[in-house]
Amino acid sequence: MNFTDQSVVMPCHGENLVGILSQPEQPSTLGLVMVVGGAQYRVGSHRQFVLLARCLASAGFPVLRFDHRGLGDSSGERMGFEAIDDDIGVAVQTLQRQCPGVQRVVLWGLCDGASAALLYSGQRHDARVAGLCLLNPWVRSDATLARTRIKHYYAGRLLESSFWQRLWQGQYEWRPSLAGLWQSLRDFRMGPPSAEPEPSFQQDMARALRRFPGEVLLLLSACDYTAKEFVECAQSDPAWKGLLQREQLQRVDVADADHTFSKAIWRATAEQAVLAWMRRLEGHA
Repeated sequence: MNFTDQSVVMPCHGENLVGILSQPEQPSTLGLVMVVGGAQYRVGSHRQFVLLARCLASAGFPVLRFDHRGLGDSSGERMGFEAIDDDIGVAVQTLQRQCPGVQRVVLWGLCDGASAALLYSGQRHDARVAGLCLLNPWVRSDATLARTRIKHYYAGRLLESSFWQRLWQGQYEWRPSLAGLWQSLRDFRMGPPSAEPEPSFQQDMARALRRFPGEVLLLLSACDYTAKEFVECAQSDPAWKGLLQREQLQRVDVADADHTFSKAIWRATAEQAVLAWMRRLEGHA
């Protein structure tokens, strides 16, 4: 299906958000807003966001990718991912205004963009948001990072013959690694969060996911430590208990993939998973 890319400027609290709308000739009633996080802007690493938007638009789904305040070409002071609810709300409103036939919207995000999308759903309870597409969500804390390092890094290194060979030959700087292991063990000894943890964005994310009434696609990169840390958090924090087993949640693990799906085969796998899920969600209208 043919589509056009057009720029849009969206006012938000006296600032201007810049976005690109990929609009199909015959748009679906289901659209998607890309929530950008980290140091990225609306293009994405190795044009990941551009390619995904065009893939979905060619299948009939309108897609708006945008820079929130202080990011990319948008004006204003840089906002953290916990504070861009208004930016996301403006983007959803703009997508519907530009594509009047869009009745339901999916929020898509990578890393802390995924975290921001989930936090938005919990804060706003926006009835227009029918689905969340979350890629390698960010849940960083000292405790989860320590557990991830011990389980997926240090344990693996101790089983590698090359590690011991390099150590024996004096080719390995063992002191910094030993210090890192010791710090991780100290953080790990803190144990899992208590039954009544202090308020945190991780707790808010879990609460939002538990209360979200729509469909969720969780895409995890098999070789990404952010994804591994998310799984560790979901398995150890009582607030996340059972959430990854929800009937409305579909989990897809992309074998060998890194954080941003940098190889064509990983990107294609992620694209096809999102496209298939969007088509199912479209059929649930």
